[in-house]
Amino acid sequence: MTTTIPLPPPGSGEQADVSSLRRESSDLHDYPPRRYTMASFDNLVVLANYEERLREARRMVWRDRGEPAVEVHDLWECLGHGTRGGFRAGTLAFAIRSGVNLILLLARIRKVPRKTRISLLQHALFGADSFRFGAMLGSFVALYRILLNAFPLLFPANIPIHLNFRSLTKMLLSASELSDSAVDDSSPFAMNLPVVGRRKARLSSAAQAHQTWLRKRSARWHSVVAGAIAGGIAISFENVSRRKVIAQQLFVRGLQGSYNAYSEKRGFRVPHGDVLVFALSCAQIMYGFLMRPDTLPKSYTSWINTAGRIPKEAVSLNRDMVRTNTFNPMDLERILARPDLIPDNVTALDFWRASHPPHGPCAAAHPHVASCMFVPIDRFFAVFRWTLPIYGALHVVPLLLFKRKAVAHAPGPMVLRAGWGTLRSAAFLSTFVAIYQGYFCAVQNGHRGLAGKLSIPEWLRAALVSKPSFWVGGLLSGIAVLIEAKHRRGELAMYVLPKGLESAWVAARGKGLVFRTGKHGSALLTAMGMGMVMSTYQNDPQHLSGLVRRILYQFIGPN
Repeated sequence: MTTTIPLPPPGSGEQADVSSLRRESSDLHDYPPRRYTMASFDNLVVLANYEERLREARRMVWRDRGEPAVEVHDLWECLGHGTRGGFRAGTLAFAIRSGVNLILLLARIRKVPRKTRISLLQHALFGADSFRFGAMLGSFVALYRILLNAFPLLFPANIPIHLNFRSLTKMLLSASELSDSAVDDSSPFAMNLPVVGRRKARLSSAAQAHQTWLRKRSARWHSVVAGAIAGGIAISFENVSRRKVIAQQLFVRGLQGSYNAYSEKRGFRVPHGDVLVFALSCAQIMYGFLMRPDTLPKSYTSWINTAGRIPKEAVSLNRDMVRTNTFNPMDLERILARPDLIPDNVTALDFWRASHPPHGPCAAAHPHVASCMFVPIDRFFAVFRWTLPIYGALHVVPLLLFKRKAVAHAPGPMVLRAGWGTLRSAAFLSTFVAIYQGYFCAVQNGHRGLAGKLSIPEWLRAALVSKPSFWVGGLLSGIAVLIEAKHRRGELAMYVLPKGLESAWVAARGKGLVFRTGKHGSALLTAMGMGMVMSTYQNDPQHLSGLVRRILYQFIGPN
C-alpha cells in the first residue's frame, strides 16, 4: 500500500511552505574546490620547511640545550665530526671578535679623524686579531673533538692498556704484516672488528644519547689528553702578547673545576673559599705593586695607581726606602711641586727627610689631607664617585642585552636590582682602597710612635714596616669582597688569581726557587689548564662556573 502526501494546488499561497520541508543539500559542491584545499596544504608544507630551515640556521649559531652526543663508529667519522665543529667554532669566534671590535670602535668613532675611519672599520671587521681568534678556537674545537672521539675507538675502555697499544701497533703495520699475524676471534681485539649480522638492542634516541654520554665518561684521561694537546697547539695561533693572559685564565678555570670536583668527591669544603682565594691573591698583588712592580704587568700597576688615587712618586719613595734605605730626590721634588699639597704635609715631608726612617712618607700618599684619620674616608668617597659610572655600565648594559624580556616584563625590579648591584660593587672597591690606605698610614704611625719604647722589642717595631707587612695589608683589604654579591665573589677571585700567581711565580723565579719556562711557557700553561677544564666539562660539568660551561657547550657541544 502506498501513501501519498497531499500537495496544495498550484497557485495557492502554501507553495512556499513546501520548499522549507526540503532537506538541505549535502553535495560536495557546497565545499571549497579541491585545488584550494591542496594549495592550503602546500602552503603549510612550505611554512613547515621554512621554519625547519630557520631552526637549522639558528643551530649553526646557537646550540639548543640537551643536544645528544654524536655517535661515531670509525676514524673517518671522527675526522668529519671534528672538522665540522672546528669550522663552525672558528666562524662563530671570528664573528664575535669582529663584532666586539666594531662596538668598541663605534663607541669612540667621533674622536677618530674622518680619513682613518674607513681603514679602522675594515681592520675591526677583518683584522688579523679576528682571524687569529677564529683560528685559535676553530683549531682547538677540531682537534679536541677528533681526539676525544678517536681515543675510545683506538683504546677501548674494556681492554687493558697494554693490549690497546699492541692493537694500535698492529693497525699501523703494513697489510702484508697484518696478514701474517691475523687476530683470531678469541682475541680481545676481535671486539673492535665489525661483526656481520650481530643484532643490536633497539633503544630510543634519548637512551642512545645517554649511553653515548656514559661511554665518553668511561675514561677521564681521554678528555685530559685531548684538551691538553688541542689547547697547547691552538694557543700558537693567537698573538704572542695575548697568549699569557689567555693561558692564565684557562689555568685558573681548570683549577676551579678540578677543586670543586675533588672537594665534592672527598666530601670536604673550605668555608668562604672564594673570599680566601681573593684575599690571598690580593695580598700577593699588593706586595708586588709596592715592593716588586716587575712581577706585574705595567698596565695592571697603572690601573692600581689610578684606582687607589696614589701618586706614583709616593710608591717609589716607600719602595726605595724599605728595600735600599735610599730614595730618588726627584720623586720627593715632584711631590713637593704638586698643586694639591697642603702646608701641613709640606712640614711632614721635611721632617721625614730629616729623620730618614726606613719607610716612605705617608704624607706623600695623601698630599691633600693632613690627618691620617680622615684619609680612609676621603679615599672611600673619591673611589666611589670614580667607580660608580663604571660599575653602572657593567651592571646595566648586560641586563639590557641579555635580559630584555625580563626588563620589559618587570622594568622596575630589574632596574632596582641593577642599581643595588652597582652600589655594592662600587662600595666593595672603595672599601678595599680605604682599608689598605688606612693600614699603610697605621703601620707608619705605629713605627714612629713606638720609637724609644723600651718595652717594645726593636725587631717588632721594624716588622711593622718590613716587606712582609705590605703583604698582610693586601690580605686584610681582600676581606672587602664580602660586600659584593655572593655569586660575584667567585668571578672576582678568578679575575685576581692569575695576577697573584704570576707575581708569586716571577718573584720565586728571581730567587731561583722555580724553573724558567721560556717561550713555550704559555703553551705549557694552556695545555695544563685545558686538560683540567675539559676533564671537568666532559665528566663533571656542574663543577665549572655557569659562564664557562655555557661557552664550552656552545662551541664544542656534548662531544
